[in-house]
Amino acid sequence: MRKADIVQIISDKTGIAKVDVLVILETYFIEVKETVLTGEAVSVSTFGTFMLKKRAAKIGRNVMQNIEIPIPAHYIPYFKPSKEFMEALKSIPIKK
Repeated sequence: MRKADIVQIISDKTGIAKVDVLVILETYFIEVKETVLTGEAVSVSTFGTFMLKKRAAKIGRNVMQNIEIPIPAHYIPYFKPSKEFMEALKSIPIKK
């Protein structure tokens, strides 16, 4: 699903113009990103929490040239689903 699809669904369900939904959605994404980049977590009730996780420094390896490459410590974005979200995921049947 693309952002345009989400905008269309929200617009259809709420009656709000697609342009207004897009502005709200874009503003939400910007605010979440800026907040997480400051190191603060963003919790959305019954959905989950967006946060930063620190990755420790380590040594990587280029196997083609057989050389070690130092990888410095860094942060990665991380999403932790809520309990309600996890329970909903568990109830989905596995497709064969």
